[in-house]
Amino acid sequence: MFAVYAESFSPDDPLSGMVVGERPEPDVPDGWTTVEVKAASLNHHDLWTLRGVGIKQEQLPMIVGCDAAGIDEDGNEVVVHSVISDPGFSGADETLDPKRSLLSERYQGTFAERVTVPRRNVVPKPASLSFEEAACLPTAWLTAYRMLFVQGGCKPGDVVLVQGAGGGVSTALISLARAGGLKVLVTSREEGKRQRALELGAHEAYETGQRLPTTVDAVMETVGQATWLHSIRSLRVGGTLVTTGATSGNMPADMGLTRIFFLQLKVIGSTMGTRGELASLTSMLDATGVRPVIDRVLPMDQAREGFEAMASGDLFGKVVFTR
Repeated sequence: MFAVYAESFSPDDPLSGMVVGERPEPDVPDGWTTVEVKAASLNHHDLWTLRGVGIKQEQLPMIVGCDAAGIDEDGNEVVVHSVISDPGFSGADETLDPKRSLLSERYQGTFAERVTVPRRNVVPKPASLSFEEAACLPTAWLTAYRMLFVQGGCKPGDVVLVQGAGGGVSTALISLARAGGLKVLVTSREEGKRQRALELGAHEAYETGQRLPTTVDAVMETVGQATWLHSIRSLRVGGTLVTTGATSGNMPADMGLTRIFFLQLKVIGSTMGTRGELASLTSMLDATGVRPVIDRVLPMDQAREGFEAMASGDLFGKVVFTR
């Protein structure tokens, strides 16, 4: 079958190891199902895979991709939940399973004609969402939903700062926060991205690092090193910082520890989300009419163009591949 896969790793030139070609049909273990992929979306995780992060040499070749929407064996339109928990895990929150993995880490990913997943890992796709829109949800949008409403505990009327407007998670945070009744502040180095964030629903937009006119209840932090101290300084007493990434690095020169303990700030990590949260997210979009921001839709055989755009940062929203 057609697929986009990693044949080798390169930390400095990740796309050099990517191949667009043919792979064998996926295995279907007991209790798993095959989904015919109609659309799949690109994440930073896919670039990290090509750099050799989270995957071992002996697992190559590996089909990349975490996110997909398609049709299952019974003809149902579904969204694929990409967190694969260990068969022996009995907890309610599979993101807390120490043996969990994502598609394209231990199991073949979604940038292919077909993908296999445990039957429990498919969630019904609302008819109101296109396959392209639904394919944006399982990683970036689910991450944003959990950051805001589960880990961050945000509620209507709260003021939230989103660092680094423009990426898939950031645009999801803006849209979901606005739909959830929050006041949304954003930062970006680029004037064009600040303007687009305002058009998307942000109330105020500032240059990266600019002092805000007021402190905020919560900060959604995906940038890391470049914005960390600004995030800490932007929080009110007792405020919450939710972190889910460090695209600019993970070693700030000043962690703001004195401010953290003196102001009793909460710093909370967040990773992906549960199947139940994915179902709640799809229901929220179905009810509110909020839709993912899609930067571009490309045929899967043009995947290299999408990867190049993500590597350069030349995006506002999600890259989606279709079959």
